[in-house]
Amino acid sequence: MISIDLKSSVPIYEQLYKKISELIIKGILSENDQLPGVRTLAKDLGVNPNTVSKAYQELERNGIIYSVSGRGCFVAAVDHSAVREGILEDFDKAVYEALRSGITEKKKKKRIDKIT
Repeated sequence: MISIDLKSSVPIYEQLYKKISELIIKGILSENDQLPGVRTLAKDLGVNPNTVSKAYQELERNGIIYSVSGRGCFVAAVDHSAVREGILEDFDKAVYEALRSGITEKKKKKRIDKIT
């Protein structure tokens, strides 16, 4: 359900943040669903528990999840438009970087078409 790319230049905690947000937007995770425990998810992914904890802290800070002491983390009642807006901001940054690096319009369109 949750996977990361250990070879990516994107920090692991950011990948986790984005993946969990994506699962919520797609309806795979719903309001009040419990997320895996920090140690459990860290072990499953082969990463440091502090990395998972950082992702969860960011998600909680942005109101995407909430924690219950002694019980774990759960999906909050999320404003999907706010989560989508965050994803679009990431998209905008990626497009900006593509423009700065000289990637042609044709290559960008080909890339988007490949994904969809």
